[in-house]
Amino acid sequence: MNLLVTGGAGFIGANFVRYWNAEHPGDGVTVLDALTYAGNRANLDGVTHDFVHGDIGDTALVEGLLADRGIDTIVHFAAESHVDRSIHGPDAFIETNVLGTHSLLKAARTVWLAGNGRPHRFHHVSTDEVYGSLGPDDPAFNETTPYAPNSPYSASKAASDHLVRAYHHTYGLAVTTSNCSNNYGPYQFPEKLIPLFLINALHGRPLPIYGDGMQVRDWLHVDDHCRGISAVLANGKVGETYNIGGGAELPNLTVIDTLCAAADAAFTADRGLAARFPDAPAANGAPTASLKTTVADRPGHDRRYAIDERRARDELGYAPQRTFAQGFAATLDWYLSNEGWWRGVLDGSYRDWVATNYAGR
Repeated sequence: MNLLVTGGAGFIGANFVRYWNAEHPGDGVTVLDALTYAGNRANLDGVTHDFVHGDIGDTALVEGLLADRGIDTIVHFAAESHVDRSIHGPDAFIETNVLGTHSLLKAARTVWLAGNGRPHRFHHVSTDEVYGSLGPDDPAFNETTPYAPNSPYSASKAASDHLVRAYHHTYGLAVTTSNCSNNYGPYQFPEKLIPLFLINALHGRPLPIYGDGMQVRDWLHVDDHCRGISAVLANGKVGETYNIGGGAELPNLTVIDTLCAAADAAFTADRGLAARFPDAPAANGAPTASLKTTVADRPGHDRRYAIDERRARDELGYAPQRTFAQGFAATLDWYLSNEGWWRGVLDGSYRDWVATNYAGR
């Protein structure tokens, strides 16, 4: 295969490129990324790929890449993805997630259908948030759950999902879509819950919890997500959608308490952490949980997401390989071992703004 990975310098995209390199070392990988705040070339250090700095909204650029490089597979990650940012500034989400996806689809149609007729696949990476919010006893989202997005972010992703479907049914473009649950793992930009709260804890900053903290999410380690996308590319039916989950449905407060306890244990096990992070409560004999503080809930906050992944299991052979305990422990170790990475992606003013205004996804 010869892949174009959009948003490949971002969190999930970079992990996918790393995964694909390890599993398919003979394949060609071109990364297209606009390098907005969440894109970072350092995420791809040591990985074989061709990098193109550009925007998915540049249709002519994408057409040229598809034609000149013999691309047969697009894996489309590029998106604005943070709910809080979409509330404060929805325009960027419409521009990237809706218009950008449409630009990619137009380029693919021009080159693959009207042009060289190459066998192809356009894989679109989406989110469980397009389905809206579940009650405590509602069945989990499946591929036939009606769309009911509640934020500008999820609405923009829902629109892009519909465009991908329409280009298959109208023009015959060979597409697949995957809707994933809450990702976590290495290289995640520190505006999402786990890296944000960990870095806040290390600096003795508040851990801002929306409302009662009992919003429930299904937690998916990014490595398992990459495996799921690979399974869709290998065995997914053209025109179909597959839900990819982590099998770990947990309230945000449980995740936060797990993080606090793990940080305390890490400082106990490694006395050097106190010297590196002297402002952390754990460096001074206090519990990390002392930083927890409640803030007003955000507008339109979905109460519960849950993924029914039986179709992916039955048709693709997908199942998550990491429990949340395993994935979280590995993630904590990664952030503690890669302080240079997260300091490098955060400048002081933005770090402070995130720390006081965002409470995760």
